[in-house]
Amino acid sequence: MRSSLIRAQIQFSPEQLSRIRDLAGTAGVSVAEVVRRSVDYYIEQHAATDGAHAARLQAAEVAGRYASGQDDVSDRHDDALADAFGP
Repeated sequence: MRSSLIRAQIQFSPEQLSRIRDLAGTAGVSVAEVVRRSVDYYIEQHAATDGAHAARLQAAEVAGRYASGQDDVSDRHDDALADAFGP
């Protein structure tokens, strides 16, 4: 049991509550525990997505900024990747 829990009131659709109750019964835990686990999972996934999204944005900002001096990069991108990362 977690310490220092704070009570919150939330509302579910009848279908949501039914599915949550089914999950709780199958797992042998309370409805509240299913909701807590779901929130933890959502937060973890959101944090991972934020990090990946930030990395994509950062990569997009530098794409095309620097000249390689080669004019066939788009035609030979597979060869360039193979050269950079090995066979």
